[in-house]
Amino acid sequence: MAMVRQFDEESVLDKALEVFWQKGWQATSMSDLAEATQVQRGSLYHAYGGKEQIFLLAYERYTKCFLSEAQAALDAPSASLALRRFFDFAIGNMSIGSPPRGCLTTKMAGESDEVSPVVQECLRTLLDRLETRIAESLSREPLRSSLSIPPAQAARMIVVFSRGLTVIERVYHDPDRLHATARSFTKLLLGTSA
Repeated sequence: MAMVRQFDEESVLDKALEVFWQKGWQATSMSDLAEATQVQRGSLYHAYGGKEQIFLLAYERYTKCFLSEAQAALDAPSASLALRRFFDFAIGNMSIGSPPRGCLTTKMAGESDEVSPVVQECLRTLLDRLETRIAESLSREPLRSSLSIPPAQAARMIVVFSRGLTVIERVYHDPDRLHATARSFTKLLLGTSA
């Protein structure tokens, strides 16, 4: 007979994700995860197998939520509004906390030499899915005709640009600077000066 878990898995994964977000991959230990989740290390090992499996499950939950919120931001009647809302969402996501927590995906990617190929693939998958969602949103009219470049090219540039924003956020911790830079980038994508 299988043992019933004596903890709320969603809560455990959410708390574990916060530890990875705060400390990064390399610095996070099973002891850190046990302390944050208030589940004994042995129980965590028994339930999940180890740090990587906990991260993968927690990151999967994060990915679903992140992509859903990104899609909601992109669902707008104009390219200008879709991009403004997307960048507002992205900047807000990385600016939460005191000190601001930054971007989880970019933080993990910065440690890519230390993470397994499976974790690296999860990071790539999120970025690829984000790019696809942006491209699909920008391919709809009237958004498509507002762009100065094809939607797929714009989507790739937006994903790359948003990764750059996360680095600037880490250095300056200045959301106003990020928003101003995103507005300038949006103008380039739309071929406008206003």
